[in-house]
Amino acid sequence: MGEFLTAIFGSEGLILGTLVPFLFVLLIVVFVHEMGHYLVGRWCGIGVKAFSIGFGPELIGYTARNGTRWKLCAVPLGGYVKFVGDMNATSTPDPESTEMLTDAERRVAFHTQPVWKRALTVVAGPMFNFLLTIVVFTVMFSIYGRGVLDPTVAEVRPGSPAAVAGIEPGDRFVAVNGTTVESFADVQRLVSGRAGDPLNFTINRGGDDLTVTATPELVEQTDALGNVVRTGVIGVVNNRDVGQARVVTYSPTEALQQGVLETGYIISRTGQFLQRFVVGREDKCQLGGPVKIAEMSGQAAKLGFQWLIQLAALLSVGIGILNLLPIPPLDGGHLVFYAVEAVQRRPVSERVMEAVYRVGVFAVLCFMGFVFWNDLFGC
Repeated sequence: MGEFLTAIFGSEGLILGTLVPFLFVLLIVVFVHEMGHYLVGRWCGIGVKAFSIGFGPELIGYTARNGTRWKLCAVPLGGYVKFVGDMNATSTPDPESTEMLTDAERRVAFHTQPVWKRALTVVAGPMFNFLLTIVVFTVMFSIYGRGVLDPTVAEVRPGSPAAVAGIEPGDRFVAVNGTTVESFADVQRLVSGRAGDPLNFTINRGGDDLTVTATPELVEQTDALGNVVRTGVIGVVNNRDVGQARVVTYSPTEALQQGVLETGYIISRTGQFLQRFVVGREDKCQLGGPVKIAEMSGQAAKLGFQWLIQLAALLSVGIGILNLLPIPPLDGGHLVFYAVEAVQRRPVSERVMEAVYRVGVFAVLCFMGFVFWNDLFGC
């Protein structure tokens, strides 16, 4: 009995070791996303009925002086901001409710606002997700700096793509597919997501620049959180001596610049992964849902708060990108409707909007089912 209670309630048990870190990471990401919608919506003069973290029955909450109901609900797998005039949490219009609004309410209703205000309010959620990631990395670089290795080859694995291409120990990478590299991590980043794609490597050997072509191969590796991931490699190894390992420190301004660049890289890499996934060039097991995120949160918590907050930053980028996909009821779906409205100078018809929303909701539910299946049975 004691072992069972420890497994559930111990510091590394199910609740404290996994569930609490998972909720911490998820609630930060959701809160920042919804706060983006809320703050920009209020700035645009739009009234807000409710700000909710979670769905379903309300657990706790209070009503602010401006009439907004702030609440925490029973199912903490998301959240929403409900504006005046919204039919539901997805901000779809409700003509009947709009007709029943008072003149004062109609002036601040979401769907009576100019299209630019609605678009700005909708896009603010994902943008705040990206901003969160920038802030996290800026703070981390300011405090801890960044460990780097020179982009120099210490070893080449026999028979690897690098060996076939003629890369030798002592070579220094200068560029990958025309992109200049300054560290060994830069090389890994540019290679990891391009398995199966021929890449041109500019290397410096004895003072002379050479260009060789190698095609990264897909291998399984274990990341810092203990997850098995499949990534592209060319078979070169660095070490502390050859790479002259060191920690680069940054001023606050430099840390901000590095935070923006790091976030931009993560966005680019995530977009690249999704493109390759759609055409079947990525492993489906690399996509996970709440169960996988919970496991990663628990693993990150064991390594320390720094790892946990970085996981939140990475998840924030993923949530931001997914919400920008042009699929109703995601934010990107709303933006498509607003773009059409701006071009034709009138809203999309209710009939068309309703049909597209049904297809979009079905697609989102299918995706959720897919990642849940991956979590529980598929991988």
